[in-house]
Amino acid sequence: MTTQWARIRRLRVEAADIRSIELVGADGGPLQPFEAGAHIDVHLDGLIRQYSLINTADSDGSYRIAVKLEPNSRGGSQRMHALSEGGILKVSLPRNNFALDATAGHTVLLAGGIGVTPLLGMAITLLMGEKSFSFDYFGRSYEALAFADEIRQSALARRTRFHLGLTGKAVHQVLAARFDLLPPGTHVYACGPGPFMQAVRDAVAAKRGLVLHLEYFAAEPPALELVADSFRVRLAKSDTTVAVDAGQTIVEALRAAGIEVETSCEQGVCGTCLTTVLAGRPDHRDMLLTEEEQLAGDQMLLCVSRSHDAELVLDL
Repeated sequence: MTTQWARIRRLRVEAADIRSIELVGADGGPLQPFEAGAHIDVHLDGLIRQYSLINTADSDGSYRIAVKLEPNSRGGSQRMHALSEGGILKVSLPRNNFALDATAGHTVLLAGGIGVTPLLGMAITLLMGEKSFSFDYFGRSYEALAFADEIRQSALARRTRFHLGLTGKAVHQVLAARFDLLPPGTHVYACGPGPFMQAVRDAVAAKRGLVLHLEYFAAEPPALELVADSFRVRLAKSDTTVAVDAGQTIVEALRAAGIEVETSCEQGVCGTCLTTVLAGRPDHRDMLLTEEEQLAGDQMLLCVSRSHDAELVLDL
């Protein structure tokens, strides 16, 4: 993966447990350009974490990301919250698995909590392009919403609806009411926690003609369960065979055999470990590939997916 060095130009508290980090080139110059929906990997002394880019490609060449402090995480958010202005970070070039289709007749943006980060950049892009869109932002309270004041004090305010303190059935009701008014062909973009994303999927399923785009910032629990039997993976380029136990991921089995695979989230949402499958039927457990891509069976995410057959042959 190609990387670049970045300097922390600015840190800002956006909510009680959320801070934004503004990056520029280590020499003060512009970083690699990107489009709305893109993300970067941040390298943290052995850890790699993904963050969506908030600002859009018409910016001054900086990157702006936001990090929510997660006490029960694997350590990435704590390290990000310990950073200081002026520090140097290694980051990847931008990648985009959640690209905005700016040609859509109408677009609906749905943000749940910190899932606002990729959608805020989309909203800015659509606003500047004078496109038809709406922006719905769901959260526990106004104080818990990152960038809420920024949105209210900008031209986005007239396109944005805040939905506070809603749970379960209430979220479904709001989404159903919103979707009832949408014309066929509307593109719906959503990012947020698992229950929120399920509510969006349910609402879209009940309204025909919508085009759904999802960005997961964490895998749902079922995607992480490892209940399948053991199987083998054969690496075609080295003709090496590695056994994968029932309690292992493919990535873990390969590492145990001294074979490193580039990873980032290890939850089946980022695509870093996407690998071509030459033979065998993958048991897809990721949140990235579309249904059509999963049915094709010619690629898989090694961090969570398994095998329906006794052996998979991978292009490694």
